[in-house]
Order: sequence, then C-alpha cells, then structure tokens
Amino acid sequence: MSFAIIRTGGKQFRVEKGAKVRVPSVKGEVGASVELDVLATADKIGAPLVEGATVTATVVDHGRDAKIVVFKKKRRKHYKRTKGHRQGYTTIKIDSIG
Repeated sequence: MSFAIIRTGGKQFRVEKGAKVRVPSVKGEVGASVELDVLATADKIGAPLVEGATVTATVVDHGRDAKIVVFKKKRRKHYKRTKGHRQGYTTIKIDSIG
C-alpha cells in the first residue's frame, strides 16, 4: 500500500511510509510505538474503518504551538478580557502501513 488516510485527535491525515507528520497530542513516550485508526488505503475505503489494516508509527517529539491570543471586548462597558492558548502536538514517524 502506498498511502493511507488515518484519524487521530479528531482530524484526518494522508500518510506514507517514512513520513513525519505533526498531529494533535498523542499519549506515549518519545520512542514509543502507537497504532492509528485507518479510514482508507490506496485501494480500500472503510466504513468507517478498514478491516485488518494497521498503521504503526513511532513518537518522535512532543511540543506546543505558538501562542494565540483570545481577546474579548464589549464596547463602552469597560469590559476587556485577554487569554492565551497554546495547543499541544506530537510529531510521529510512520513505520509501516499494512
């Protein structure tokens, strides 16, 4: 199989063997192996998952994105609120698609 569509963290990604992909946070230590849900492969489409298909990946890195600022304001009412958010992510390397 040349590629697969995987689902992790509520998002879908097209992956190939050997590719490094940045996905929403996945539990696991750096160097640990994880299995991911396979929605489709090059020749099969699942309903909702492809039976017997597996994608194995290794956790390469954990990190956090740049900060985004959430600013709320109500005009003429002296109301302002500022809040920041940094989303966590995990970099994984695709080991096998089968």
